[in-house]
Amino acid sequence: MSKRKQSNNEGSDSDSSDISLIDVDFDFCDPNPDVDYHAIKRLLSQLFQRDAETFHLHELTELILSQPKVGSTIKTDGTESDPYAVLTVLNMHLHHQHPSMKAIANYCLEKASSDLAFHSTLNALFSQNQHHVGLVVCERLINMPVQVIPPMYRMLGDEVKRAVEEASLSVLSSNEPYTFSHLLFISRTYHLTPDEESALYNSASARNGKNKTKKTKRTQPSTAEVAPPTDGIFSFHPEDEVIKQATVHTLDYTFTTAAPEPRDRESFGLDTRGRMMLVPAERFEELVQKMLEVYSVS
Repeated sequence: MSKRKQSNNEGSDSDSSDISLIDVDFDFCDPNPDVDYHAIKRLLSQLFQRDAETFHLHELTELILSQPKVGSTIKTDGTESDPYAVLTVLNMHLHHQHPSMKAIANYCLEKASSDLAFHSTLNALFSQNQHHVGLVVCERLINMPVQVIPPMYRMLGDEVKRAVEEASLSVLSSNEPYTFSHLLFISRTYHLTPDEESALYNSASARNGKNKTKKTKRTQPSTAEVAPPTDGIFSFHPEDEVIKQATVHTLDYTFTTAAPEPRDRESFGLDTRGRMMLVPAERFEELVQKMLEVYSVS
């Protein structure tokens, strides 16, 4: 079922002859168990990278598709086409015996062992039943613009609210699965060596210098711009910088599964890594509003 549509224009002024204009309509849809399985499984594999097989992706994909009324996908060719992005939230307590959720909880505790405060918080949350943790799963194809993500988060918040309200009216619901005390985000980062970082900024400066010689639209500076990280670890997804501002704990980590070949100066591709972010549920609405402001569609 299609929820809404968003247009995205990519291009430049008519005076720039080397850049073409692309007009894309994005459809926000409910997860479709009949169509979305393979695409969502691929997105999960992309999210978890080398450690993906640890998380029982078949079972995790089916779990996501088992709750089609909470969460969204983005498609460009109708509801029967493959999704290019997915966002949902899963109750880690309700599904604590599920093989994928068990694996994710153990993995998070293992990675958090390097941060005693984070590990203690997670262990306390996972060891009780009064307060539930929601696992936020968000991933998209690499060429998807960040501007499509804030509406997905806004819809997720609305859907969770609606699910909680409907459950409160039902005498049959004794364990509402969408009332959370915390939200756990798992995302990706990449690491640049000082030489790689220097090359990146030199390349960006060269492009900016070239662009200044062309007639371009006047734009406002982005409030999403942040100073370069001192540890060389960059967010793979820009919206993570907004999420980080709402966290009580953030942890960047390397993957458990070793790369096929050790990295050196000649290695191709990014040195990808993982990130966990724990956000109190009461900060979610403010987080989403900030995301909508920073990545608004002009």
